[in-house]
Amino acid sequence: MVSVEPKPVNVGFVLFPGFQALDAFGPLDALNILSTKTKINLSILAATLDPVSTRLPADQQNPFGSNCAQSVVPTHTFANAPDLDVLFIPGGVGRREPDTVDQVSKLLVGLYPSLQSVITICTGAAIAAIAGILDGKKATTNKKSWSLVTPLGPKTHWVANARWVHDGKVWTGAGVSAGIDVTLAWIEEVWGEDMATDVTTVMEYNRAKDPSQDPFAPVYSITDVINGEVQPS
Repeated sequence: MVSVEPKPVNVGFVLFPGFQALDAFGPLDALNILSTKTKINLSILAATLDPVSTRLPADQQNPFGSNCAQSVVPTHTFANAPDLDVLFIPGGVGRREPDTVDQVSKLLVGLYPSLQSVITICTGAAIAAIAGILDGKKATTNKKSWSLVTPLGPKTHWVANARWVHDGKVWTGAGVSAGIDVTLAWIEEVWGEDMATDVTTVMEYNRAKDPSQDPFAPVYSITDVINGEVQPS
């Protein structure tokens, strides 16, 4: 595995209302553990400094009237994002909100040239596609949302049978829990196998090490989409 130099230090994590909890909390916990073994500065980015909730948008509230959500307090707004080496973008139902798409895609376009890595989780890949950074690249995303996300990247080779895809400085993870696997794969790429193993062991996580180890593509009977064309099975 490649050992990246210089090592990234400043990591940003985008949040928006209605983000998927595990998309964020899984990778964030891996980063928390990583920060006990090497220097990591974490910034949480959102539209404002108000707490950001996983609660669904008003028109998609739980039909049972459940009151079950979590909130995270940002450290920076999109407008005053610090210098970053790496940017994480999660998915979630809130990713579909037009204001979120506009704000996060503009942030990504502005930061992308100076970033070492961009890591999307789940439908966070949709924002990267809209921003144009997946053009000409291979990528993957949440398999249940495959038909919703892949048209947003008509110049992308969408890989169906993938737990994650790494192409250049862009990493795209599949659905929800795959965010942990893509984060650990990135850690291994940068700091080596021993570091990734240490973080995985502390998490007591059964890590997928093969990026093509994906049981969910067959569940939804999806195939690759290349430049907007669905490939035969």
